Amino acid sequence: MSRKYKFGDSDKLYFISFAVVNWIDVFVRKEYKDIVIDSWKYCQEKKGLEIYGWVIMPSHIHMIISSKENKLEDIIRDMKSHTSTALRKQITENVTESRRNWMLWMMERAGKKNGNNNDWSRTFGSNNITSRYNY
Repeated sequence: MSRKYKFGDSDKLYFISFAVVNWIDVFVRKEYKDIVIDSWKYCQEKKGLEIYGWVIMPSHIHMIISSKENKLEDIIRDMKSHTSTALRKQITENVTESRRNWMLWMMERAGKKNGNNNDWSRTFGSNNITSRYNY
């Protein structure tokens, strides 16, 4: 499977989903969901991301998106990179996180095993475009 999102026309609507490596249920905690939402807000304001619908599940995310300003693949790449780094930092620094060592170990293990995560720099695993909707 491709490691990068590929979009035909960024101004069309796309349904995308991506999961945390090993389906770790990171998003059961509000502070981790807030990181994702803040990243989306930034991408909307600065990069032209248009979000038509979304859901954050415990271990994965679904979105309906488009952009009239920038390439979606660039926006999603940057958003996932920033969000992954911020999530790992928050998990590392969260002394009240009862599963901190386990989550970081799982992410590191997945990163070393997965060529998509050369230096385990990503929290999110494989990219999937599951459907494209043209309206």
